[in-house]
Amino acid sequence: MPFRQYHDHFSNAASPPRVRGLCRFTRFLPRAPDRRMIAIRLGRIASRAPTSARGGGPLMLTREDNELVTRTGPGTPMGDVLRRYWIPAFLARELPEPDCPPVRVQLLGERLVGFRDSQGRIGLVDEFCPHRRASLWFGRNEESGLRCIYHGWKFDVDGNCLDQMNEPEQFCHKIHLTAYPTTEIGGVIWTYMGPREKMPAPPAFEWTQVPESHRHVSKVWEECNWLQALEGGIDTSHAPILHRAITPNATRPGIPVQGPFVRGKAPILEVDVTDYGYRYVGIRPLDDDKTYVRSYHFVMPFTQIRPQQLGRAMGSGDRTNIAGHIWVPIDDENCMVWNWMYSFGEAGLTEDDRMERGNGNGPDYVEQSGEFRSFRNKRNDWMIDRQVQKYETFTGIDGINTQDRAVQEGMGPVVDRSKEHLGPADRAIIATRRLLLDAVKTVQAGGNPPGADASYYSARAIEKIFPRGHVAPERAPRDVCGGTPGSS
Repeated sequence: MPFRQYHDHFSNAASPPRVRGLCRFTRFLPRAPDRRMIAIRLGRIASRAPTSARGGGPLMLTREDNELVTRTGPGTPMGDVLRRYWIPAFLARELPEPDCPPVRVQLLGERLVGFRDSQGRIGLVDEFCPHRRASLWFGRNEESGLRCIYHGWKFDVDGNCLDQMNEPEQFCHKIHLTAYPTTEIGGVIWTYMGPREKMPAPPAFEWTQVPESHRHVSKVWEECNWLQALEGGIDTSHAPILHRAITPNATRPGIPVQGPFVRGKAPILEVDVTDYGYRYVGIRPLDDDKTYVRSYHFVMPFTQIRPQQLGRAMGSGDRTNIAGHIWVPIDDENCMVWNWMYSFGEAGLTEDDRMERGNGNGPDYVEQSGEFRSFRNKRNDWMIDRQVQKYETFTGIDGINTQDRAVQEGMGPVVDRSKEHLGPADRAIIATRRLLLDAVKTVQAGGNPPGADASYYSARAIEKIFPRGHVAPERAPRDVCGGTPGSS
């Protein structure tokens, strides 16, 4: 499909249910400099949010609840929740052609192997052969199946046993290998690991639907629990501190000291709980009679959509880029962070966008095959340079997301949240914890968790700098709150 059709499709997309008109502004960016007067009313359904999700009270987890939301292996309550969603498993380029070598992957504590068969179909199966538990990663991928090199048992993408080389009287019909359904969308191979009768429609986020020239996807292994990494990503108040440059002449990547992220460093945060998760907005009054507004989406259970229209240099705002992360548990002490960026405009992504220069996720920072480990990690103290820390950047660590990983991994494999002291700046984190705990209860009661349907796929995240007290009411919901294309 030509890009013009993609662009027109998303520009004119019908609003999904319960997203239209979510943002209604009662007072926005007033002329008075008193920040307490800046108020946003974010949606008719905000009143349904739990008190803690709206920032009305802290949610420091008990040790029991901390275990509940961090453990995701088979049979765990949170594992049962996450298995109700489509999960990114591989980059499509990891399985580039039929009968290519199989690839290992671990998801939610399960060790699996992916392969592309002779017809191009993708299988995701238990790594271990049901005969004597030999690893199928060593297997021969040939003639429409994966054959174990130990005794020659062969399996198709659905886990059916096709052949048993060592058995004169075969009993293939009695053998089945655990296999999960897959789909290839947006350069990513996704899987669903939950009950088949509960399987939702495949993911169709806007970034998965644009041409390859307009999107980029990468991933990096992070050595901590999935929720630890996720909470670090959705915490917006840390960005102008952790990621800042400390001089206008810094040669290392960092948020410029003259940019709105740093000048408006103490944001006013608003969280609007929605049917898919929540939308959150950071409002940063600047010192030049302007206000910087940045809107994000959190889509249950592990996806963030964030704006990139201004870019790290905080330019004019004419870029059409949106980015985000998906935090997928590998096991309880490691996760894979998926990074994506796309352009919803006519122009595609630049080479700098694709190389992820300065953000800590590109080929200069991370292995591009195998386990996708970061070169800067806890075994070398993330290559911190104390001279750079003293004179150029706040951390002395190179790479924006490397800085995130250093802090998140430095907390230990699973942080004890019962020892925290949360404040108003932690509203998004509080909302996330409440949503996850509520999702556990919903699934245990036989219901469907939020965010598993298609109503959120065209949500956009937007950032903008406004003159103080000046915003066009008819554009505010879409331009500021990241409303759905076509919504009013």
